Amino acid sequence: MKIKSFLAKPFASYIQTKVRRGMMTALADQDNILKNLLKVGRLTDFGADHGLKDVDNHASFRDAVPVRDYEAFRPYIDKIKGGKHNVLWKGLPIYFAKTSGTTSGVKYIPITKESIPNHINSARNALLLYMAETGNTAFADGKLIFLSGSPELERIGGIPTGRLSGIVNHHIPKYLRSNQLPSYETNCIEDWETKLDAIVKETFDQDMTLISGIPPWVQMYFDRLQETSGKKIKDLFPNFSVMVHGGVNFEPYKAKLFDSIGRRMDAIETFPASEGFVAFQDTQTEEGLLLNTDSGIFFEFVPAGEIFNENPTRLSLRDVRVGENYALLINNNAGLWGYNIGDTVRFISTDPYRIVVTGRTKHFISAFGEHVIGEEVEHSLLKAASEEGVTVTEFTVAPRIGAEEGSFHEWFVEFENEPNDMTSFSTRVNENLRGKNIYYDDLMRGNILMPLKIRPIRKNGFIDYMKSVGKLGGQNKVPRLSNDRALADALQPFIRG
Repeated sequence: MKIKSFLAKPFASYIQTKVRRGMMTALADQDNILKNLLKVGRLTDFGADHGLKDVDNHASFRDAVPVRDYEAFRPYIDKIKGGKHNVLWKGLPIYFAKTSGTTSGVKYIPITKESIPNHINSARNALLLYMAETGNTAFADGKLIFLSGSPELERIGGIPTGRLSGIVNHHIPKYLRSNQLPSYETNCIEDWETKLDAIVKETFDQDMTLISGIPPWVQMYFDRLQETSGKKIKDLFPNFSVMVHGGVNFEPYKAKLFDSIGRRMDAIETFPASEGFVAFQDTQTEEGLLLNTDSGIFFEFVPAGEIFNENPTRLSLRDVRVGENYALLINNNAGLWGYNIGDTVRFISTDPYRIVVTGRTKHFISAFGEHVIGEEVEHSLLKAASEEGVTVTEFTVAPRIGAEEGSFHEWFVEFENEPNDMTSFSTRVNENLRGKNIYYDDLMRGNILMPLKIRPIRKNGFIDYMKSVGKLGGQNKVPRLSNDRALADALQPFIRG
């Protein structure tokens, strides 16, 4: 046993004990976080605008602070860019995390000295809890790859600014630097395909033990490795033992990833966002992600169907219920208040508080009132694929209204291996969706919606589409659902045949 894996054992045990203790104090921790946030918030421009000096509990907080998206926060962000201190949080942020929005263009999310531990320690804790549970610490001695954005930062209003993954890259502990791949120079390459070739060149003959990244881009890395070597990943990297992933649901990508590796392996799911590290997988034996209840974030939950209401119901952690679908709001020590991050979650446990990510608030189909969400389409497709031995590479769904064949949901699916009978497969997917969504089922029964249709996308079609719109690589991903035809129309040239 080498020194890093040896020293990791007692630290992993310590963190496991601390996290387990936190499971029992989650509600008290959330109350304390809100109190501490308000102490600082009262002294800011935002606090003055919203009367936070008179707020002392969640009920009065809800009355004082409305639900906001980035557009509503933009005037405060602009003040910070102009050099003003104490706008949303004390002083100035130490970073802006740069992210793209569908309606806001580029967004600049503040990260403060107080909030950076949330991003760094949460990722660390996910690995340490895995070590403590499984006893696998050996990977700490091998090479670790983090497929991330460029660590090069620009300055916006004098504040270092870049992708969250690039910012986090600057905070990787020194004791892991010698293990980290790719090199800093390679990580700074902006063009994804050029960067991918450089990563393959640097890593294909290394002792890779951990690989981390968004699943579709990890798959691209594996594909390129196999093209170069002609080998399965397990033969290239015999000591590769754990994969860390986040950003999208793992299930649609799992079968193909494991096939590329050549065996199943341990995986750790995380839920990082520019606005805060929300949750992480704390065990290999239970479903769901442990909510980060003691890490500088006070969470609120809005029933998903109300998120666009003028005055939606806002629940604290003590009021949530298992099985309900909620839009997630963040209040944190980076200065976000009542902030809708755009994700929806469902609690699968309240002892401890574990969630699954069910989709995006703006990614749904409700052209006829069906309100189909990402979790439902993923389940419907993957259940049919599993039953028929089919592997799905990527997919998205959009409504088709008033076509010659009637109105229906149009599915664009790239298969690794296609079903023998596409009509039968489509019927199976359709029945699965009817079983998951009663509104969809009612519309089918009333002949308002026709059965869904699958358009097979040619091999690498989604990759080529992402490349054509300048969104290949990094943290970009294909939305599962659209309520309009923009993406569906753009995919027409990539339909097979």
